[in-house]
Amino acid sequence: MTLHLREDFARAWQGQDPFLAVQALQGELYRNVKGRRTLRFEQQGRAYFAKIHLGVGWGEILKNLLSLRLPILGARNEWQAIARLRELGVATMTAVAYGERGWNPARRLSFIVTEALEGTISLEDYCANWLQQRPPLARKWQLIDSLAHISRQLHEHGICHRDYYICHFLLHDAAQFEAGAAPRLSLIDLHRALIDTALPRRWIVKDVAGLYFSALHIGLNRQDFLRFVRVYSGKSVRAALRENAPFWNEVQRKALQLDRKINHGDA
Repeated sequence: MTLHLREDFARAWQGQDPFLAVQALQGELYRNVKGRRTLRFEQQGRAYFAKIHLGVGWGEILKNLLSLRLPILGARNEWQAIARLRELGVATMTAVAYGERGWNPARRLSFIVTEALEGTISLEDYCANWLQQRPPLARKWQLIDSLAHISRQLHEHGICHRDYYICHFLLHDAAQFEAGAAPRLSLIDLHRALIDTALPRRWIVKDVAGLYFSALHIGLNRQDFLRFVRVYSGKSVRAALRENAPFWNEVQRKALQLDRKINHGDA
């Protein structure tokens, strides 16, 4: 068994089984899928999110493996990814409680509790009206530069998000950003994260293609996408596209393929 509780949660759950205490939490249910549920709750006047993993079963594990996907067995991925991102200086959630018990990977019980990131808006929501109301160029490019820099930080240090869309970036204090402050972005939903010092290229392609796909319909143009390429690669656009053309071609192909599947109903 593994258990980490911040002091305030250790006090709140004193004398209780933390694995039962987290399952008894009452709050707003955000997600309830097979083997995992996420809820928002309040404790001592502060808001938190609890993600509880109840085990996915051998059937789900085998289905993922046969599809060449890595199965998500519990909260450990997110716990480790949060710690690694904080080491790198990439803003993310603050974990306050984590637990895991059970030797059987198909029935392993685990949980993670994180502080709610208040005063934020997802980039998906923030950019939703850009087609109708173009943002100032400088503001748009600040966000593109931030996304490219974070993406480069992750991939250069062996981290793939594996669910990498603009909806998983939260913008803090949008009003301050629009008044001239630098953008502050936090990356969330790390339960699929892969940490490997030798990341297979396909996972990096999947991350960047997912980000590209999620930004296809918010009014960006070719110059915007090329700006991302330049900042992400740390090279001139010409050099980046010349030296790593297969990578960027594959990113574009996968992004457009995903767009056809999701938005146009292609099988």
